[in-house]
Amino acid sequence: MVWTIRENVRAQLRVYVKRILRKHGYPPDMQERATRTVLEQAEALSKGWALA
Repeated sequence: MVWTIRENVRAQLRVYVKRILRKHGYPPDMQERATRTVLEQAEALSKGWALA
């Protein structure tokens, strides 16, 4: 269950990031790498957060 939630969140974040990049004219050929970078940063930040 946790993994499916995690994958759903990643997928939704990917959609949000790509939408924002397109809105602000980010080059399409660089969007995939930028999206991966943002997801890596979000994962690094979230390691300190706990669901109690």
